[in-house]
Amino acid sequence: MVELVRYQIENNIGIIEMNNPESRNSLSQDMCITLIDTLKAAEANDEVHVILLTGGGSSFCAGGNLKEFSRYQEKLASVIHKEGEATTKLFQTLTGLKKPVIGAVNGHALGGGLGLVAACHYTVASSNAKLGTTEIKLGLFPLVILPIIIEVIGSKKALEISFTGEIFKADKAKEYGLVNKVVPPEQVMDEALAFARMLASASPLALKIGLDCFVNTRDMEMNKKLDYANTLRVISFLSDDVKEGAEAFLEKRQPVWKGR
Repeated sequence: MVELVRYQIENNIGIIEMNNPESRNSLSQDMCITLIDTLKAAEANDEVHVILLTGGGSSFCAGGNLKEFSRYQEKLASVIHKEGEATTKLFQTLTGLKKPVIGAVNGHALGGGLGLVAACHYTVASSNAKLGTTEIKLGLFPLVILPIIIEVIGSKKALEISFTGEIFKADKAKEYGLVNKVVPPEQVMDEALAFARMLASASPLALKIGLDCFVNTRDMEMNKKLDYANTLRVISFLSDDVKEGAEAFLEKRQPVWKGR
């Protein structure tokens, strides 16, 4: 049986690799469920400070599984809705994580695959990668991933790529704000790991509090955002890690983080 997701921990980095290259790592129900479980395991493990998400083979993720799409008319609406919960839960899990997620986009990222790219906090992409929301060509619209894409690149650009189904290169994805860095194919993992190692050397508590603020203030009005941020600021200043960081700076040494 194929191990749909490979997971290893290396230097405080939880490396998650989608591993179904024959289907271009498509987001089947089983793939979504396995990714959710793996992401939750990485978030719950104190040894993991940063998560890195990539795809096995020549593709990052081709989005929905077309074989599953072709059988939908044979099913009841309630069954289709139930099966779709896995995809929805995957994106809810990704966008709610309190640990940084680094995307290493080694190849094509289409449909839901582009949604994964948008949901990552920082993304390195291969110069050979192609991205797009191609659902319109299948008689669909990228509904579940649309809110995430709007948040990342704005409503007009999100609607434009959804309307056209355009497949664009990584350089254009960087221009849109979907990708942070574009490198030659052979450098994708090295660049992504280098950034992940840099983040993993920071205070895990600072990262967690920062992402707590990022995630939980999304739907607040401005004054509530500022009040929430100020509360987290108090927690930060009372932490052992801030004390350690200040002492290490004054003593000209590397800090030893406690994560509390």
